[in-house]
Amino acid sequence: MDDGNVTSLRRPTPTLFVLLRVGSRFRALPAGVRAVGAGWEHGGVKAPAVTNVPLRLVLGDEELLVERAVADALAAARAADPSADLRRVAAASLTRPELAELVSPSLFAEGRVVVLDGAHEAGKDVVAAIKDYVADPADGVSLVALHAGGARGKALVDLLKGAGAEITECARLTRYDDRLDFVRGEIRRAGGTISQDGLRVLIDAVGNDLRELAAAASQLVADTGGAVDETAVRRYHRGRAEVTGFAVAEKAVVGDRAGAMEALRWALLVGVPAVLIADALADAVRTVAKVGAAGRGDPYRMAGELGMPPWKVKKAQSQARGWRPAGVAAAMGAAAEVNADVKGVAVDAEYALERAVLRIIEARGTG
Repeated sequence: MDDGNVTSLRRPTPTLFVLLRVGSRFRALPAGVRAVGAGWEHGGVKAPAVTNVPLRLVLGDEELLVERAVADALAAARAADPSADLRRVAAASLTRPELAELVSPSLFAEGRVVVLDGAHEAGKDVVAAIKDYVADPADGVSLVALHAGGARGKALVDLLKGAGAEITECARLTRYDDRLDFVRGEIRRAGGTISQDGLRVLIDAVGNDLRELAAAASQLVADTGGAVDETAVRRYHRGRAEVTGFAVAEKAVVGDRAGAMEALRWALLVGVPAVLIADALADAVRTVAKVGAAGRGDPYRMAGELGMPPWKVKKAQSQARGWRPAGVAAAMGAAAEVNADVKGVAVDAEYALERAVLRIIEARGTG
């Protein structure tokens, strides 16, 4: 070998793994991490084993509660395996081979949450495949069936109940007392308390939509420091409950000039904070941009990829019609500018909001 042209060849440092047993399979752990029972330890920090729930049945069609149940299932899976991912599919169009692929364990049993939207619409072949699967669920896979309730698809409900699925009830809250309990729970969830009179006035002011009630409860706790009473509710929710920042934003992104300006003026009149309206405008434009860029497709399949619930994807797909890339860019600029304006940059926040709404409406169709 010529000493003047010596090339140093160095072996790459090998990556070492520890195999942690997960059910009947093994998962690779990086070097320095040692198995402790069914958990692991690294640098003196221990992570105990967390048992993933293999089968979940979500019964009912209250969208907010259903989406929370899905979020809880994913959070539980990630507590057991931080790398767990979410797969959502529409049961009506699912085939037996597709289901088999979704629930098949990977080599190292990485966690996965498989959500069957509209499980009551599953075909007989898929129900039969689920019956075979629940007899021996895969390690690390959590199958979540979203069933609207009722008699349709009851065989699948009975099957999952018989297999020991964890059941979450998400029926619509039609009784007034149920909505009272819901709002009380939302206030508690946000770290606050509310008086009985405050509860009733809040529902009378906001209405029956659970998303609006949940948002209002969270905002009240944040604005009052946690102690919510009738006076606080009346202070923050004067006038028509349905006029919110989101109502303004939804009319703006579909190009409804008259409706958006009317909603904006009424929202300002009844005391909706300018910051909340600006935030709603920014959220609506971002959502249209995100969904529009993703193209057309099944909202249920796109939901996991976009990180938003199917109902929001479906609504944004409708709102995105008529938008072009140049217009979206202009609208995002207007939304960013008004967010700064209402936080002190502009002298007149109300004028800044009117100008932003008009700019967003004009941007639709641009380019």
